[in-house]
Amino acid sequence: MQEKKELREIYKAGRKSLTEEQIDEKSYQIINQLLQLPIWEYANYHLFLPIQKQNEINTHFLMTALQGHDKNIILSSSDFSTGEMKHFLLTDDTLIRENKIGIPEPQNGFVVNPDQIDVVFVPLLAFDKKGNRIGYGKGFYDRFLHSCRENVLKIGLSFFEAEEEIQADQHDIKLDLCQTPKQIYRFK
Repeated sequence: MQEKKELREIYKAGRKSLTEEQIDEKSYQIINQLLQLPIWEYANYHLFLPIQKQNEINTHFLMTALQGHDKNIILSSSDFSTGEMKHFLLTDDTLIRENKIGIPEPQNGFVVNPDQIDVVFVPLLAFDKKGNRIGYGKGFYDRFLHSCRENVLKIGLSFFEAEEEIQADQHDIKLDLCQTPKQIYRFK
């Protein structure tokens, strides 16, 4: 089993090797696969916006799909001093700006409590066949997911297929599903 630090570097390098065209193509494939899943009966969907310099999945396609289904979209801003995230309902008046490390975040809006969220699309670098995931290592999403309802649907989005097994810490929250360009992984 590889260490989290080593896997972070491998997957960051893998994403860095993708062209803008490949990122968009793979992102589009992921979103098309998601549209086939029975996850559209919920109302409140938490979405992350991509950090472009990290070659993250282009979730703008997913945002368009959610808006087309008349769903509420919740975006977050990060407080690096506390390690917490604050969640806002996306509206036509929501102002979005990149923070100091390039994360697009809402600057205003209606605050949403995590227990009101039905589905969370989770960013990640790598994941395994048991639903464990590796993010950037700051723990923002694990703390956030701990504050959500127990039955919140946690869906990872990944350009790459699952590792056999990755190291999981006690505080790590497992995914329910993970969507790649090629397939859906189910963990429950």
